[in-house]
Amino acid sequence: MAEVTLKNLKKVYPYQDEGKKKKKDGGKKTSLQITDEGVVAVQQFSLDIKDREFIVLVGPSGCGKSTTLRMIAGLEDISSGELYIDGKLMNDVPPKDRDIAMVFQSYALYPHMTVYENMAFSLKLKKLPKEEIDKKVREAAEILGITEYLDRKPKALSGGQRQRVAIGRAIVRSPKVFLMDEPLSNLDAKLRNQMRAELIKLRERVDGTFVYVTHDQTEAMTLGDRIVIMRDGFVQQIGTPQEVFSHPANLFVAGFIGVPQMNFFDGRLKKDGEGYLVEADGSVVKVSERICAALKAGDIADRDVVMGIRPEHISLCDGCDPGAIRGKVDVSEMMGSSVHVHATVDGRDVVMVIPTLDLSADYVGKFKAAPDVTFTFNPDAIHLFDRESGNNLI
Repeated sequence: MAEVTLKNLKKVYPYQDEGKKKKKDGGKKTSLQITDEGVVAVQQFSLDIKDREFIVLVGPSGCGKSTTLRMIAGLEDISSGELYIDGKLMNDVPPKDRDIAMVFQSYALYPHMTVYENMAFSLKLKKLPKEEIDKKVREAAEILGITEYLDRKPKALSGGQRQRVAIGRAIVRSPKVFLMDEPLSNLDAKLRNQMRAELIKLRERVDGTFVYVTHDQTEAMTLGDRIVIMRDGFVQQIGTPQEVFSHPANLFVAGFIGVPQMNFFDGRLKKDGEGYLVEADGSVVKVSERICAALKAGDIADRDVVMGIRPEHISLCDGCDPGAIRGKVDVSEMMGSSVHVHATVDGRDVVMVIPTLDLSADYVGKFKAAPDVTFTFNPDAIHLFDRESGNNLI
């Protein structure tokens, strides 16, 4: 069993210089919260991680995800809150006694040791029998496909091979929890794709719980059983990849998850008889019955909203369709299976993803020749956010 529970974890970096303390008149100097104690890097982080679950912490640089991981590892002191591993309070337990293994962004391999020696090093410190060490190292090497490199030194390996060795060094310890801090960020795009697939296979063969930190939403969506999206030290949303994509909790999550990112339009939500409609950019968009039912259930009144629509939920039309919106094409990007069209609508950039199968053979080139384009939304795929709070209304 390897359940991990975080209860209201908080990390405050105290001031090194008294002169840098927050002024009494308040006011933020950065996007992080500034208090009399210091800079709050992580605020009220609570999460229950199940045995063998793969949790991904994702967010922009400086949001507190790596700090949270380091608190789990014991590399950072916990300012307040409680950390449990298998029901045991770990706040004051040294890192070496937490039964965790960590894989860093830098491979952190000993350059003077062979691959075999790097992987066996921690087991030798535990004074395990040579036969057991050899068995564990070779089993891990086989899982990761690096058996043929056991006699090489790190400088003779590629970046992907070095990262496999770093992961192998963690596997041989058979820890309860694997902590990974952006382990693929130093690899090129092709290697990242390959290593993501390797990690997916690995978690099926290794008995352990994974906590993985990344700023790459593609890694988060493909690897995680659940995703924790962070911003400025606060948790914005916790859910499965499909949940955070299909039902983002707020404007930040909606804009952060999805490539290309969601389009946003300022509008006004109004009741329309038994239903609702949105007036945005001179057009009227009627929402679907499903969304109307959700708005009614929440007793949502008329208000200013931000309407969101993902690029793949926009369709071209002939301009005569109800609710059609007209824009001017700025850029079109041929992606093979689709065309990414960037259009300007009332001074706002709108991105749409049009499958090439939906277009005639000669139509793709017309995006460059003809600056005008008209399109409509899928009424069941729009998202409505309160303009003041940014929270999702449905």
